[in-house]
Amino acid sequence: MVDAARARKLADRIQQIVAEMLERRIKDPRLGFVTVTDTRITNDLRDATVYYTVYGSDNERAETAAALESAKGVIRSEVGKKTGVRHTPSLTFVMDSVMENVAHIDDLLAKARARDAEVARAAQGAAPAGEANPYRATDPEDDDLAEDDAADADAADEDDDVDGRVGAEDGEDDRSGRPPS
Repeated sequence: MVDAARARKLADRIQQIVAEMLERRIKDPRLGFVTVTDTRITNDLRDATVYYTVYGSDNERAETAAALESAKGVIRSEVGKKTGVRHTPSLTFVMDSVMENVAHIDDLLAKARARDAEVARAAQGAAPAGEANPYRATDPEDDDLAEDDAADADAADEDDDVDGRVGAEDGEDDRSGRPPS
């Protein structure tokens, strides 16, 4: 097992080397507009997967994949020279599906916006179901009940404060249980 930071640094270096090779040294006419998007390497540093995208049609993508497979040995030897690792990792080129994923996500977002617009149009003339404040007392009999409850609460407070002490009964002090002195 190798340190994850070392593996990430090696993967980044391989990505740079492969991109530079594709731009300057590999002169295959089948190569299209290739962009190296990512490189991942196994923990034992034996296998590296290089992800790439190609701008163009399906035919151009297939030709670019064939060109990369044929140039794999040259690219691997250059990676070995420039990285200086004991065992040069084998390279695997994989078409990155980032662009297809982006297009799919854009389609989903457009559909979501369209649905939101439909809901907003339907909600423009809508009114709330029921009253605006359903907890407000609108019945006059309910108002009388609220006044009776307030009067009962005031009467209970007066009973507690008969001799100036809250909760005192029969002349006893409620803190100690002894008669007042």
